[in-house]
Amino acid sequence: QVQLVESGGGSVQAGDSLTLSCTASGSTFRNYHMGWFRQAPGKEREFVAAISRSISTHYADSVKGRFTIARDNGKATVTLEMHTVKPEDTAVYYCAANRAVLSTIRDSVHYAYWGPGTQVTVSS
Repeated sequence: QVQLVESGGGSVQAGDSLTLSCTASGSTFRNYHMGWFRQAPGKEREFVAAISRSISTHYADSVKGRFTIARDNGKATVTLEMHTVKPEDTAVYYCAANRAVLSTIRDSVHYAYWGPGTQVTVSS
C-alpha cells in the first residue's frame, strides 16, 4: 500500500508559477509510476503528467511545455512545476501511484493509490 499526500496548491494569477508536491509513504516508491491528474468542477478527472519508474516523462497536450514533472526516489516525492498557468488550469490536482505496465501510464483506471487532492485556482 502507498499513502500519498499533496501540498502546494493555492490561488494564483494567470501567468504565475506554482509547484505541487506529493509525498509517499508505506511502500517502495521507486516501484511505481507516479502521475498527476486534475478535476475541474463539472468535468471528469483528466491526465496531466506522469513519470515512470524509469524516469520517462509524459504530458497532456494542454500542459506540455508549461508543466514539468520530476521525482526524487530517495525522498519518495514527486513534484509538478506549473508555469505560465491559465484559468483553465483551475482544478483539484491529485497525485497517484501505478504499478502496472508503462502503456497504462496515462489511464487513471490503472492507478491504485490516490492522494486527497490539492486545489489550484488561477484567476485572470
